[in-house]
Amino acid sequence: MKNRYMPLLMAICVVIGIVIGTFYANHFSGNRLNIINSGSNRLNNLLHIIDDQYVDTVNINDLVEKAIPQILSELDPHSVYISAKDAQTAADDLKGSFYGVGIEFVIREDTIHVQNVISNGPAERAGLLAGDKIVTVNGEKFVGKEVTSEEAQHRLKGEKGTKVKIGVVRYGSSKVLEYTVTRDEIKTKSISASYMIDDKTGYIKVKNFGETTYAEFLVELATLSQEGFKNLIVDLRDNTGGYLESAVQMANEFLPSNSLIVYTEGRKSARRDYKSDGRGAYQKMPLVVLINENSASASEIFAGAMQDNDRAKIVGVRSFGKGLVQQQMAFNDGSMIRLTIARYYTPSGRCIQKPYVAGEGDSYSQDIVSRYKNGEFFSQDSIKHTGPKFHTKGGRVVYGGGGITPDIFVAEDTTNITSYYTQAAASGLMLQFAFTYTDDNRLKLNNFKEMQELADYLVKQNTVEKFADYANSHGLQRRNLMIKKSHSLLERYLNGRIIYGMLNDRALYQYLNQKDPVIDAALDVFKKK
Repeated sequence: MKNRYMPLLMAICVVIGIVIGTFYANHFSGNRLNIINSGSNRLNNLLHIIDDQYVDTVNINDLVEKAIPQILSELDPHSVYISAKDAQTAADDLKGSFYGVGIEFVIREDTIHVQNVISNGPAERAGLLAGDKIVTVNGEKFVGKEVTSEEAQHRLKGEKGTKVKIGVVRYGSSKVLEYTVTRDEIKTKSISASYMIDDKTGYIKVKNFGETTYAEFLVELATLSQEGFKNLIVDLRDNTGGYLESAVQMANEFLPSNSLIVYTEGRKSARRDYKSDGRGAYQKMPLVVLINENSASASEIFAGAMQDNDRAKIVGVRSFGKGLVQQQMAFNDGSMIRLTIARYYTPSGRCIQKPYVAGEGDSYSQDIVSRYKNGEFFSQDSIKHTGPKFHTKGGRVVYGGGGITPDIFVAEDTTNITSYYTQAAASGLMLQFAFTYTDDNRLKLNNFKEMQELADYLVKQNTVEKFADYANSHGLQRRNLMIKKSHSLLERYLNGRIIYGMLNDRALYQYLNQKDPVIDAALDVFKKK
């Protein structure tokens, strides 16, 4: 009799066990049964199956490294994966410092050429000079195809206090000079240039928004105050962004209390408003902000806040259109992802993210090329807005759905562009010539300490003619009529790179801004009040 009911009792026990197990799994284990049947587990199982049964040996880590970016690319253009080896460089770009030797270099003919030595940095203290060619690192030959920017940084960067032996060949000698450099903290600045552009107007070039941007900005504002500035130009052209908080801090300096600067909102991220606290010291300062097609993210936050609050005139061409907020999440191996968790909105309510189709990154990245072909850089009427109308605090109409449209449009001047100039720029020959000319004439050029005197000297040297000879010997056929037509563009580029190589960023922008129609338009704003 016992045996007759035993199977039934066992079945009942099994059912009860399943019910109890399901209850506890769902209520106390984060709904594990659902996770087991989810897609993420299928990916994990697939990797296990490949590792266990695939016909050849497979590096599973490599598969994962390739798979993660593909998965993220199906979400949006700005959710990205950063490998462990690239994570430190990505962090250094915004942190404001890193540990290294303190040089700027370029790679020419498979050799590192020291372009600049950071003042009072480890390399300068050890004795390295601009123009030196690095040929050995720690006693090992470092020339040839193995010389890449990534490998150079890998060998030259390191922990604070560690030493690296650098062998260099100096101009005019074939002897290898060896220097021992003690690595130290190298400050990387967000402000490329700051100076008085005329007797009343200060100019600040912000190249990105990092951890130290706001502190640097305050220092430059204080310096300009001592020089008596009454107006300010903030140049955000080619500034691709960075930390939202840095842009908010900068905007706070120019806005009255309780002004909305930006707000963020996402599916799992509640709306968060960023407002001014009224402590800004430059709330009444006449202000112009410069943008172009490469001004993105935090640059657009700042420009949008100034525009929507009717606080500044925006001058240039339409900005990039990045209105997505990423959160950085690290893995145990040091790699990380930057995942889009929200959108940011300007004070009027605009989301300035330009349209995209998930998984079609190529069309997204080619958007600027499309704008150029559609004539947007030459005519304000060619700008195509995909978003609705919004209104600034003062009632002016602004548009969402694709970047910040400037209040004052400055068309790109193409009158002097020729196919010769385009080929010269695209081939890299102009850059190569500028580096070669600088190295070959460094002793003479060292006599010039100010931008204007060096610029005047270079005009007399007819660098364009010298470049034409150089380019002709390197495969770019001389076109005399085209060279004559593009002379001013060629001279501006060549002499600008030489000035930068011999002096610094500040000198470069002082030179470039002299004949810049966007700068002229900004100065016009102040004249017209």
